[in-house]
Amino acid sequence: MRDLLMIPGPVDVDAEVLQALSAPVLGHLDAGFIATFGRALKRLREVSLAPSAQPFVVSGSGTLAMELAVANLIEPGDRALVVNTGYFSDRMAHILERHGAKVTHVRAPPGGAPDAAQVEAEFQKGDFKLMTITHVDTSTAVLAPVESLLKVARHHGVLCVVDGVCATAGEAFHQDAWGADVYLTASQKAVGVPPGLALLTVSPRALETWRKRKAPVASVYADWAEWLPVMEAYEAGKPSYFATPPTSLICALDVSLGQILSEGLEARFERHRRMARAFRAAWSALGLRLLPTSEALAANTLSAVYYPEGVDASLVGRVKAQGAAIAGGLHPELKTRYFRVGHMNRVTAADVLVTVGAIERALHSGGYRASASGTAVAAAQAALSA
Repeated sequence: MRDLLMIPGPVDVDAEVLQALSAPVLGHLDAGFIATFGRALKRLREVSLAPSAQPFVVSGSGTLAMELAVANLIEPGDRALVVNTGYFSDRMAHILERHGAKVTHVRAPPGGAPDAAQVEAEFQKGDFKLMTITHVDTSTAVLAPVESLLKVARHHGVLCVVDGVCATAGEAFHQDAWGADVYLTASQKAVGVPPGLALLTVSPRALETWRKRKAPVASVYADWAEWLPVMEAYEAGKPSYFATPPTSLICALDVSLGQILSEGLEARFERHRRMARAFRAAWSALGLRLLPTSEALAANTLSAVYYPEGVDASLVGRVKAQGAAIAGGLHPELKTRYFRVGHMNRVTAADVLVTVGAIERALHSGGYRASASGTAVAAAQAALSA
């Protein structure tokens, strides 16, 4: 019997998405695929709440989505501010530096997030071209205060790239209203598609900045000049070619984006908040401590939870033996001290209860008994019923 997949990506996907993925492969010049790709691009714009943005759908991982943003907006010598909340903020800084940016970090201790005042203080020290924010860092489960940070960046005329890989379609985000220039993500988390697609929605201001750059984009594959004509053509109902698109994955993406929009974005955001509240109730009942330092910074798409005293990373294997797959830590400073549970995309109340039960039994089998058997499941059930 298959384990319940509750890691923070890739996630379990809907049967209709799998059906689209397993349908006979279409060529990229097929009329049916052209219509599907065009519709998926329009739907991606809607999911990002970015009616003015240009969508990009490219074969690759979330890291490619990060590079697609950086490579086109940064020129050697540009200054960039990284709002650092964990492992993937560090990765963004690495990409920025590889493309010649002079990077400044504004950091918080693990589990925290820099606030608008700290960002404002950095902007007062000098001119920055670009700021990056990790909406939810998968390593720490920290939900950055994106809206307030974007407001500061806009006040200073600084371009802003938001990494939504572990947030898009699970955490509230309004790209146009909040003023983000690039919202990037990947297919394998709350977007609800198997791994393999890098997704971006790019503002008119970002496109204008790219058009005015003096140095050529250092990567051919990441150059918007290669991809923009393709995206524009497919959205207009015409074929175009730079590199062969992953047609089956794009068909699956179209189905999943349609499901997301049918559910309704606000309803979907609230469902993710509800599932997260149930997990947090369970952690509290078990006497466990979250890595995020406050409720406001705790993501709704995953949990990062410290092991209790006397429990180590072997817990992950014991939970799997109980029928649920969870993940160990990722942050370099803390990776052996905590575990992570994904709760995004199609996660249901039943999935929450099964996972909490598996973790509770695994803790008890390892000798940790801070609460009576069933206490955590009851706490999660009460939160779901509230």
